[in-house]
Amino acid sequence: MPGILICLLAGCGDDRGVLTTSEVKAIEVVFSSAEQSPEVMEKWARNCALCHVNGEGGAPVMGDVESWQPRLERGNAMLYTHTLEGFNRMPPLGYCMDCTGEDFAAMINLLAGRAK
Repeated sequence: MPGILICLLAGCGDDRGVLTTSEVKAIEVVFSSAEQSPEVMEKWARNCALCHVNGEGGAPVMGDVESWQPRLERGNAMLYTHTLEGFNRMPPLGYCMDCTGEDFAAMINLLAGRAK
């Protein structure tokens, strides 16, 4: 699945940044198989916790159902894309240069209260 990560980072798809149906399906596969592991938790603590524990810079707080609900309604592909490209004050990749697509999906699931 690293190919989807590279594709999204490189801006594959159309000029407006809209994902194709096959890209969205590939992202859904990543999310459905993403699992927590000690390595993912270490990456989360090193990269995501700084902002997502206290809501620094307007980041949605981990487990805050009310702040995550509108984001979840927009879908995993949007969450994944914002994570890769950055969004508002969140930097691209959340500064996690060694995270895989599966790591990002697992961390998003954790933050949104959907962890396996």
